[in-house]
Amino acid sequence: MELKSPTAVICLSHHTGGMELAATKLANNLSKFTDVTYIIKQNTFIHNQCKSNPDYKDLRYATIDFSTTLLSPSIIFSVRKIVLQNNIKNVIFVGASEMKSLYFAFLGLNINLIVRHGTIKKHPKKDWFHTLVYSKVNTHVAISKYMSSNVKEIIPFGENTKLTVIVPSLAKTISTLEQTKSDSLRLLHAGRVTSGKGIDKAILACEVLYQNSINFSFDNFGPADGKYAKQLEALLASIKYAEKIHINGFTDKIYDEYPKHDIFIFPTPDEGYGNVMMEAISHGIIVLAFDNTAISNFGEMGFHIHLVKDGSLEALKERLLYIANNLEEEKKLAFENIEKAKIKFAPSREAGEYLELLV
Repeated sequence: MELKSPTAVICLSHHTGGMELAATKLANNLSKFTDVTYIIKQNTFIHNQCKSNPDYKDLRYATIDFSTTLLSPSIIFSVRKIVLQNNIKNVIFVGASEMKSLYFAFLGLNINLIVRHGTIKKHPKKDWFHTLVYSKVNTHVAISKYMSSNVKEIIPFGENTKLTVIVPSLAKTISTLEQTKSDSLRLLHAGRVTSGKGIDKAILACEVLYQNSINFSFDNFGPADGKYAKQLEALLASIKYAEKIHINGFTDKIYDEYPKHDIFIFPTPDEGYGNVMMEAISHGIIVLAFDNTAISNFGEMGFHIHLVKDGSLEALKERLLYIANNLEEEKKLAFENIEKAKIKFAPSREAGEYLELLV
């Protein structure tokens, strides 16, 4: 394999979520094949993962501190210093709001700049300033076919900027736990407990199970949004099966939850890729989601999953009841996804595609 120049993966987000985990996973994956420095914000979820998660014990990282992302002198000078000290020639940036500061951090340097897009952007960024900021990007990487169309529509391209699609890979091998059996139907939802992530639709869909006297349980694993607490409380107060709904909080052992459940229900209204969809498919459990945005791409990959009309609670209920009434056959079909996923979601495949973009 051709030796590549030192590379920085940059994610300066202070949030807890899929993008942050995906960036850390990407940095860790690439570090097995080339010299990588992971540049992150100090005292964040990502920083804590790098310090304490054994999966990232060999990942070299550098932290910076800043209070604003809008033309931040701290970002500009700190990132520039790290890049120069480590003779970095490749930068993979995961994010959006710090792009302005990074433009000035790299000014005058010979950087092969790759921007990875993992979330849908709704507002065009083709004004003169964004056109300047994005003018030095060598390659935009979209994580799905749907996302690539969004990037073309929203992001300005430089004269020599290219666009490609690189589908993410699993952060690690699937759980070693064997799939367990139960007398009840076990549903799993993984994602932030907040508006716009589909947890309300997932919970409301369970009404059809309750009405048909099907014994079930519903588990959510994901960080909570304090602003959504009252809405969630009101939702649970409005249903007759609230005791079957379990909001468990964030876990860094989500992989071990898939084999303990029968159905992964993920009716999100808008998703750039859906890492948890990939994880559920790879563990061979039944997947049920809305047919929208990048979620549709999983069906196009040839996996056996259930996609229903986007936003339709009735369609979601109807399909959930169908799965419950045909559970054993559906389990067998979903289990066949595992072997396909080993190829399509292989970390070596993802790393190889990124390495082709590096100098």
